[in-house]
Parts: sequence; C-alpha cells; structure tokens
Amino acid sequence: MNIASTDPQGLAAHRFGTGPRLVMALHCTMAHSGAWRPLAAALEGEARFLGLDMFFHGRSPDWDGKGDFHDRMTEAALKHLTEPMDVVGHSFGATLAIRLAEERPEIVRSLTLIESVQFSVTRADAPEVLSERNVKARPFNEALDAGDTDLAAKLFNGDWAEGDGGWESVPEPRRAAMRRGVVIVPHCSPAIIDDRPGMLEPSMLARVSMPVLLMRGSKTEPIIGTVNDGLERRLADASNVVVPGAGHMLPITHPAETADALRTLFDRAPI
Repeated sequence: MNIASTDPQGLAAHRFGTGPRLVMALHCTMAHSGAWRPLAAALEGEARFLGLDMFFHGRSPDWDGKGDFHDRMTEAALKHLTEPMDVVGHSFGATLAIRLAEERPEIVRSLTLIESVQFSVTRADAPEVLSERNVKARPFNEALDAGDTDLAAKLFNGDWAEGDGGWESVPEPRRAAMRRGVVIVPHCSPAIIDDRPGMLEPSMLARVSMPVLLMRGSKTEPIIGTVNDGLERRLADASNVVVPGAGHMLPITHPAETADALRTLFDRAPI
C-alpha cells in the first residue's frame, strides 16, 4: 500500500439495515453516514450497511493535518474492511471506494461508484471539461481561500445539491456541519485531480477485476459523465447507469432506482 506510515485516527462507524450482504458505504463531502439510510431502507432484508463518517464529518474527529488526506482516509477505512463486502461510494466517497478495491481486491466483492469526482480521468480524457469546471468553481475557491466557510459551504451545496435549497432556511446545526466538512475540499485535489496515489495506473486498475457499477444522474454536472465514461473504458467489468431526472445527490433523492441498480450488480457478485 502506497501510504506513508502514520498513527491513524479512527473513523466513526454506524451499522443499519438487515440482510445477508455487508455493504461498506462512503458518503459525499458535507454529508455523513446517515445519508445512506434511505438506500438501506430500500434494500431492507437484502443488505446491511456499514457507514463510515469521514474526518471532519459526522461523529468522526477532525483530521489532524498529518500526511495526505486521501491516504489517511484510505488507511482509516481499510481498518474496517475486514471481511468480504460490497463497497459503495458517493462523490468523494467513490474516490475512496475505488482505492479500497485496488488495495484489497480479494475481499471487495463488488464496487459501486456513484457520481465519482475522480477528475483525474477528465484531466486525461477531456481537459477542456476540467477547465470549464474549474472556472465554475472559482467563486467557491475564492470564498474558501478568504476563510469564509459559510459562503463556501453555501456555494458548494448549491453547486452539487441541485440548488442551495434556500441556505438561510437550513437549520444552523446542519449549516455548522457543512462549514466543518467543506474545509477538506482543497486537501482532496492531489488525489482526485493529480492522481498522486496512482489510482489510474494500469497496474492498479487491473486489480479492480470485481463487478463494478458506475452511476450518475441525467441532470448532473457534465464532468461526471466524462469520469464515468472514462472509468468504464478502463475497467474490466463495469456497467454504466444513468438515472433519469436525478442529479448529483441521486442515492439520496432516488434510493429506489439506486437499489434496483445495486440488485443487478449483486446478481453479478453472489455471496
């Protein structure tokens, strides 16, 4: 494993749902493991979920700033990957999920990447799309650079969550959680844009031989399509699903459709 030796912090883990399959679920930025409850409810009796809170999210501690954020998150998540599991990740969580599959392919039974932000794929395949995305993200980056986490969280939420939903109407505890979580975004870039860990190296992708489900919403950002299409070309056994009418938050807004796609995947990866 290409991760520097550290004294890793632990992640808070939550279990919910019932069923014979064990699913590790990795949430998106500014959310927490509870975001998976609608999907777990849709798969009740079929799968039980192990949800992990990222650093700066939910009940997990803040990252201590040591090492590389993606390395530390991977190292902490691997502590929970102790038996055969189906691994599901959403957005930034999907970038962790594929890395877990590369590190422990022998026990990752199937891999689901929902709205993955592995923008290094776009950087290689369609750099003009990444440039357009960077222009759109400029106000967010300027707010974060200025230390205005309230504005940064509002802009990030409005960008990726199908409109800001009326930021001022969001309860303060939820806004505080978003302000806490949004600070990780610049620390993700070395892995998700520059691919510092080498996740797209052919030798690493060859390890992802288990069945893979790639999902995105039809109303999502164009860059997500370039990521999923590029991953489909690179992976040995990947299906590429687009959910009509859904945006970036599709596992939350469309749990039934997500569950149906997972059932099809699980048929390809029997226990």
